[in-house]
Amino acid sequence: MSDDRLKLTVLGSATPYPAPGNPCSGYLVSCGDTHVWLDAGTGTLGPLQEHVRLGDLVGVWISHLHADHSADLLTAYYGLLYADIARPAPLPLFGPPGTADRLAGFLTNGPARSPVEDAFAFTELHDGHEARIGPLTLTTAAVSHGMPAFAVRVEGGGRTLVYSGDTAPCAGLVRLASGCDLLLCEADGPQPADEEHVHHTPEEAGETAAASNATRLVVTHVARATSPAEAVERAASRFAGPVAHADPGAVFVID
Repeated sequence: MSDDRLKLTVLGSATPYPAPGNPCSGYLVSCGDTHVWLDAGTGTLGPLQEHVRLGDLVGVWISHLHADHSADLLTAYYGLLYADIARPAPLPLFGPPGTADRLAGFLTNGPARSPVEDAFAFTELHDGHEARIGPLTLTTAAVSHGMPAFAVRVEGGGRTLVYSGDTAPCAGLVRLASGCDLLLCEADGPQPADEEHVHHTPEEAGETAAASNATRLVVTHVARATSPAEAVERAASRFAGPVAHADPGAVFVID
């Protein structure tokens, strides 16, 4: 019997490159037999298959095109077209404008463009984009990361999960996360003083959770100089609800 509760499984949460035992950003969102891969960071395709076959995914959603959020699309391409995966149609892939050409640029090895559209059915995201996938509704909002980047609100099973992608604190994320049951928020800041502010600090993740009236906060994409325990403690100083870290392999049942 399938479990119709909304679930978040952490495939990896490291940045900007995998750590031992922890791939880069990647998450599996499930509701019953419906499974969506959120971000395909370096190394996440392996642990994904501990939970669902690549051929059984109903979609992939990519927040932005930095490699630590999208690199495993390259190896997924080979799996979908040239290995043991048989699908009746290309796998739906929701990503920033230019995703198809970016993948083709990496994968093309001769005069003919690599047939990325045979593996993936591309939909370009925009602010306010909405997609219905089985029992799930995915609503996208543009966020502040110095490049085309998006956050997503996933609704299913009567519950709501919001994933920030990579972003500085911004009003668009607070609106998207309003009243959500779980906010999965990056906490990679602070940045060096001479760099643009494009990430949350752990404290800012707590502030975003509080401002959006989220029920629960999970911090992810934590800077390598910060321990998960420290990130949780710092976020909890600004948010009164439960706070956890996105440990690789962790499963959060949203009920």
